[in-house]
Amino acid sequence: MNPIVEALSAFAESRQIFENEPMSRHTTFRVGGPADVMFLPESEEQIAQALSLAREAKIPVIIIGNGSNLVVRDGGIRGLVIALGEGMAAIVRTGNTVCALAGASLARVSAYAQSSGLSGLEFASGIPGTLGGGCAMNAGAYGGQLSDVLIDARVLLNGELRTLTVEQMQMGYRTSLPLREGGIVLSARFALTPDDPEAIAARMRELNARRRDKQPLNWPSAGSTFKRPEGHFAGALIEQAGLKGRRVGGAQVSEKHAGFIVNVGDATAGDILTLIGVVQDEVAARFGVRLETEVRILGED
Repeated sequence: MNPIVEALSAFAESRQIFENEPMSRHTTFRVGGPADVMFLPESEEQIAQALSLAREAKIPVIIIGNGSNLVVRDGGIRGLVIALGEGMAAIVRTGNTVCALAGASLARVSAYAQSSGLSGLEFASGIPGTLGGGCAMNAGAYGGQLSDVLIDARVLLNGELRTLTVEQMQMGYRTSLPLREGGIVLSARFALTPDDPEAIAARMRELNARRRDKQPLNWPSAGSTFKRPEGHFAGALIEQAGLKGRRVGGAQVSEKHAGFIVNVGDATAGDILTLIGVVQDEVAARFGVRLETEVRILGED
């Protein structure tokens, strides 16, 4: 038995621990080789214990949510992957405040707020990620972002559990203090505004209809592939460079929205990463702008 598996088994159930787990099952791109060990924690304590074990054993650790912003290379991930999912997905309302754990999807948190008659998270209803990763990246859409409504977040930072206010989180465009310093967002609280549930639902339907009209939701992807460069829009630059529809293997620059790379036919991570490089090089050559990836690239070839 792998020593880390044996150590995890001392405080977790076998259903929470997987060896040689294909990451293609845990990314929305549907690509990625195997993780040596994957652990699905069900409490803050289990996360802390797993991190302590890995630190003692000098085993590398990667934390993921639902894999909606990841490209995992075809060789997979060495070490331990901690996946925050259904075991860490509780949501609770207190007055006009909603608190959710890191594994709850942003869609589920926004739906919970809507059914509770609380407005402020409508923009997040179609974002394909979990709360933990969403807070770390300050997820946003259609003029809203999580920092607009965040009160504070419980974070594991440098081995210490801390509660950081929204100001202490230092959230910017697709960034935050935990993201920059390798911390983990474990839960977050949001200050919302009472409103009619049907009015909130109507706004969510409108935003999601706009998303369906403009984004290639019928293909596996990791959402927007590139960050918005200052003074430009990534999708517009890619389209103006004549790259819409460009394909490498099963990976393609979406014909619907050039800011998305999609998996249109059993793409490998290698296909996706090669295509990302093609887009970056051609946009740089044409416009002098080097696009940065918004997706997180993990693992080895």
